[in-house]
Amino acid sequence: MVEKDLEFRGINIDHLGMYFEELGAKLVTDIFPYIYEAEGWSGQIISEEEISFTAIFKVNTVKVRFMAEDEDTLVRVIKNYRYKTTRIGG
Repeated sequence: MVEKDLEFRGINIDHLGMYFEELGAKLVTDIFPYIYEAEGWSGQIISEEEISFTAIFKVNTVKVRFMAEDEDTLVRVIKNYRYKTTRIGG
C-alpha cells in the first residue's frame, strides 16, 4: 500500500468529501478522520484548522491522505482529485 498526504487551503471540507464521492468512494466514518473507500484506493480527511495570514485574512487548511494498492492508482486518483479542487478566479 502506498500513500501520500496533501494540504488544501480555502476549500470547504464538505466539498473535499464530495470530490472523493464523485471519484467513486463511499464515506465510511462520520468523525475525523473522515474515511472514504473505493476499490483499490481510499482517502481520508485527517484534520481541518484555520490559519491567519493577517488579523483579518483567515482560511481553512485541510489535510487529506490518499492511499492506494499501487503507485499508478495513487497517481491517477490524486490527479483526478486535484482537477476537482482547481479554482479559477474571475
